[in-house]
Amino acid sequence: MTGKNQLLELSSISKRFGHNLVLNNIDFDLREGEVEAILGENGAGKSTLIKILSGAYQPDGGVMKLAGEAYCPSSPVDGLHQGLAVIYQELNLAPHLTVEENIMLGQEVNRYGLVNKKKNLEKIREVLKFLHHPEISPEVRVSQLSAGARQVVEIARALVRQSRILIMDEPTSSLSGEDTSYLFEIIKKLKSQGAAVIYVSHFLEEVRQVADRFVVLRDGQVAGRGKISETSIDQLIEMIIGQRLNELYPRVPHQPGQTILECTGLKSRKMTQPVSLEVREGEILGIAGLVGAGRTEFLRALFGLDRVEGGLVVLKGQSFRPVHPELSIKWGLGFLSEDRQSEGLALRMSLTDNLTLSYLQPYRSHGFISGRKQRQAAAGWVERLSIRAQSPAEKVWILSGGNQQKVALARLLHQEAAVFLMDEPTRGIDVKSKSQIYEIMGRLAAEKKAVIFVSSYLPELLGVSDRLAVFHRGQLIAVRPAVDWTETSLMKAAVTGKTDEDNGKEG
Repeated sequence: MTGKNQLLELSSISKRFGHNLVLNNIDFDLREGEVEAILGENGAGKSTLIKILSGAYQPDGGVMKLAGEAYCPSSPVDGLHQGLAVIYQELNLAPHLTVEENIMLGQEVNRYGLVNKKKNLEKIREVLKFLHHPEISPEVRVSQLSAGARQVVEIARALVRQSRILIMDEPTSSLSGEDTSYLFEIIKKLKSQGAAVIYVSHFLEEVRQVADRFVVLRDGQVAGRGKISETSIDQLIEMIIGQRLNELYPRVPHQPGQTILECTGLKSRKMTQPVSLEVREGEILGIAGLVGAGRTEFLRALFGLDRVEGGLVVLKGQSFRPVHPELSIKWGLGFLSEDRQSEGLALRMSLTDNLTLSYLQPYRSHGFISGRKQRQAAAGWVERLSIRAQSPAEKVWILSGGNQQKVALARLLHQEAAVFLMDEPTRGIDVKSKSQIYEIMGRLAAEKKAVIFVSSYLPELLGVSDRLAVFHRGQLIAVRPAVDWTETSLMKAAVTGKTDEDNGKEG
């Protein structure tokens, strides 16, 4: 026990959905002042276990204890009242409400039934300052924030509650490297105060930095557990996927050719600076920068999601003005949003519909659409990308986050895009699936497609890209071959906007 009191104990927890046994006799324990990681592939049972802990699901078997007492929350609100807060990967914020309203919802400071707005604002500003984001206004609506800023608000909401146990489900998936470092500092402070953290992440390097112990789930069962300090990343990967992973960043041979897309002075209403950039066929161009640096805004302008105010785009040798996504798709652009829940997928529709709706031409005949051909095509993509689903008719909202992301990527492949615009393409995806997506990107480049992808995860930018571009405060400050960058130089450029003089020229 290493002198620490046991805070949470789970014994033989099981859960079924119909005939599907999702969790099978799970044992788990957590101690005060400790970070324990829960690892596993998408669909391994991690999310189900978290929902049982929060009170969203009830277990079919087993016993839970919190601080030695029986623990069986009837709902997430009950779990919160008992001291357990969850930061979900798919953020549970009300976009139409303000930052203040989201953070304080259900825990407003009040007196005689009246909300004390001044006290609320004091608490919010204190916690946002603690998170190194005092610039986020409590009065702004959440719908106006970037995905990264929303993640900060979600974390702030959990911290305001001062919970004994904090469950973090992919907490850094939308955070920059700098914000991730801040989060790790916060976790250390929470540990020193006796709080405990359950940390769920596919970023194994992060897990090694922040966790004390780990448990690996595979197919709903415990496949391994131990101390992080005594376990290598290769050993963790082997436990997670049940076999050795030969290469995390598989390199598919490809050779960049002629310029396929060039933008000069492109600027949308949401961009603070015009951007000039070119990408070649058969090239993977990575884009780095802090959250809010303008990376996402640039991709959205290129795809016609945000209104373009000026600039010139040349695609396949012809001038092109991105005024609407439908036109962009016809020209050969494909866009993968960082926010798959809100705009990347139609969650209440089937896999078949999500995969094919952006390109229905192959299934049209005499004014009718062949549902049979649609389903056949969808089944092929489900198999090709190893999407875990009962059938192509299954609703997308039922799938795990990683499998949802695969569906979103499959849609771009299906519409036969020539230029792929990918915003955080591996967000919330397990190690094996990430490797598969990196390989797909490599194959696209080998087929003379162009890939522009935004990522806050520096190792994958360096491991996959041919060239790397860096944004700082809305401005594109450098573009050069990936081999000329290091994690340190990338972070320096992203944070300060400065690079070494000799290496600051476009590659």
